[in-house]
Amino acid sequence: MNIKQKFEQKQIQKLIMTPTLQQAIRILPLTNLELIQVINQNLIQNPLLEIDGETQIQEEKLSSEESAKENDSEAMDFFKEYFSSENYSSQNFYEAKELPPLENIVSQPPSLWDHLNLQANLTFFDKKDREIARNIIGNINQDGYLEISIEELAKICKTSKKRVEKIREIIKNFDPVGVGSLDLKECLLAQLNHLKIKNETVEKIINNYMHLLEKRDYERLAKELNLSLPELKEHLNLIRRLNPKPGAKFEKGLPDYITPDVFIEKDEKGFKVYINNEGIPKLRINPFYKKLLLSKEKISPSLNKYLEEKFKSALWFLKSLDHRNSTLYRVVKYVVEKQKDFLEKGIDWIKPLTLSEVANAINVHESTVSRIVSNKYILTPQGLLPLKFFFQKGITDSKGEEIPSEIIKEKIQSLIEKEDPDNPLTDTEIVEILAKHGIRLARRTVAKYRQQLNIPPCYIRKRNTLMEESK
Repeated sequence: MNIKQKFEQKQIQKLIMTPTLQQAIRILPLTNLELIQVINQNLIQNPLLEIDGETQIQEEKLSSEESAKENDSEAMDFFKEYFSSENYSSQNFYEAKELPPLENIVSQPPSLWDHLNLQANLTFFDKKDREIARNIIGNINQDGYLEISIEELAKICKTSKKRVEKIREIIKNFDPVGVGSLDLKECLLAQLNHLKIKNETVEKIINNYMHLLEKRDYERLAKELNLSLPELKEHLNLIRRLNPKPGAKFEKGLPDYITPDVFIEKDEKGFKVYINNEGIPKLRINPFYKKLLLSKEKISPSLNKYLEEKFKSALWFLKSLDHRNSTLYRVVKYVVEKQKDFLEKGIDWIKPLTLSEVANAINVHESTVSRIVSNKYILTPQGLLPLKFFFQKGITDSKGEEIPSEIIKEKIQSLIEKEDPDNPLTDTEIVEILAKHGIRLARRTVAKYRQQLNIPPCYIRKRNTLMEESK
């Protein structure tokens, strides 16, 4: 076998991810708030970028004779002086605002760990006990459970397991009761003990039959305990008073305020699309530096190179912002044209739509559409909706027409709401009913849609009904 070397030419297509292309791709999925942060970062890093209309730079008019006398060092000195002067102060970029009155500043509620540490400081006076308590509290998760074994804690604290366990038992009776438990069973029993509830049946359920309770198999549980369903219900009502996640009440439940990225309004001519640019500053290239860059004889080669790099970076950043807005507008414009019936009449009129369809219509890559719709919200006559809501794959019915998945979910939910509680519909029965209306689905598809609607299976719904009806 002879091995030979030879030269060969091949022509291949290859996408090279230049820094400018990477920047454009990163900007596409940004929300307005994220975009403002990126703009602010670029304003700080690039002196050639400025907010249009907010920065006023006083340019000195130099005659050709004076400029000829200036050497490179003087230009560099002026450049440094400009950066250190008040002209480059951030006050020129952002409007100064007074702090709100102290009475209007709302303090943050204490976290679970702050709350527990405060109690520990008031309970444990021995230095070693406090150290153990801090280590226990530091390894409690948001639900209130200890995420580390007693053995590991004993090694960390360089003490015995018995001492760690003693401190943990005290912490379990802190507020909220049950924190620091290793599992659900221990947590519930700690709360029972704290409430001084002496109920052997409840303790028996918690110790031995939690698996049946999780499955809501009330009939079997009643049989195991030799109780009627009404008697079992009384004991379960006691368990419902207990908190399976004692730390959850310390989670911040502040509402999420969503600012739409796009508005849709209707006038006599039809629907209009508006990009929401509120709070997003309008940028431009700093005219002073642009003029300085054109006058290459006035500045040193190193300064000229620096300004050229920053100019290219600023230019590409501005183009990336324009590309984001124009792409978002074109995508939404097509969605509005496709979904006019939905915008006017509601969910029953929504049409199937895919990313590839929009990409082909506006002549961009499918990944570009995927990025631009990510994390975006649109305010429509039908309410505030995520832009991804409109991209639903359809299912072809017996007439050859595509039905969006949202409509099918609504039909499934409607069927379950109207079912006989004593004889709830199985997934197979739902498949058969939908088939009579020309919608053919696999049983696993119905199960998937039901799970997405947070609707339990039929046997769980039946068990819940039996327990509710028991007296």
